[in-house]
Amino acid sequence: MDQETVAYASRLQAPDTLKEAMIYSLEAGGKRIRPLLLFATLHAFGREQAAGLATACALEMIHTYSLIHDDLPSMDNDDLRRGKPTNHKVFGEAMAILAGDGLLTYAFQVIAEDAHPLVTARMKLRLLSELAKAAGPEGMVAGQVADMEGERRQLSLAELEAVHVRKTGRLLEFAVLAGAILAEASDEQTEKLLIFARNLGLAFQIRDDILDVEGTEEEIGKPVGSDISNEKSTYVSLLGLEESKAVLQQLTAQAKEAVASLGLQDEFLLAICDVVANRKS
Repeated sequence: MDQETVAYASRLQAPDTLKEAMIYSLEAGGKRIRPLLLFATLHAFGREQAAGLATACALEMIHTYSLIHDDLPSMDNDDLRRGKPTNHKVFGEAMAILAGDGLLTYAFQVIAEDAHPLVTARMKLRLLSELAKAAGPEGMVAGQVADMEGERRQLSLAELEAVHVRKTGRLLEFAVLAGAILAEASDEQTEKLLIFARNLGLAFQIRDDILDVEGTEEEIGKPVGSDISNEKSTYVSLLGLEESKAVLQQLTAQAKEAVASLGLQDEFLLAICDVVANRKS
């Protein structure tokens, strides 16, 4: 997956420094949960994995851009990401901003120019629209704003959930929705898959909050306790560690139940639930 995404960036007719900054963060590694979800959804319907490659790469570009910008001094001011110096520490703040801008806009070009024979123009139009909604001011960006505005004050559980449904959850949901669009799933199938994705997205965030308390810098690739130092509300700060773990297990079970009810080839989707619930980074 990293190789394919980097290949897209490498063929750009762009300034070398900009390409280097973009590729630096694309190569930083990570869980790649979003493309895995897209491919697992295609597998569930018995569809060709290659049909989702361009969209999966575009999705990782947008996720990577969001991390570059999140790490900036004006945002979370992080020095490490996935165990490596953050983009702005290597290339400077201005180039990091431009690298993020480049990844964001190029992602839509990648989908628009997808030449796979199974990906129709109608599919591409819907993918572009849904990705814009998931990543934009009604989705991830809205969640980032709510996250910043929630710093240094105690959020309610409902407010915290609203932050993460948009900031983390919307791109996870899009990964599953993209698979459903490419597999030509029915409306009923798509709705159940989105229930699966929403539960999984919240489980993903709760596991993040747990790791910020229990993890190590070596495992998670950044200093532990960063949420506490930034005075952010988390599931652990609101519910406590043990209750957060219980809610994590409940959400994971609900995600599995939603996808299992479809009677598809769901072994990969179910396995991703376990990966999210038990991950160490």
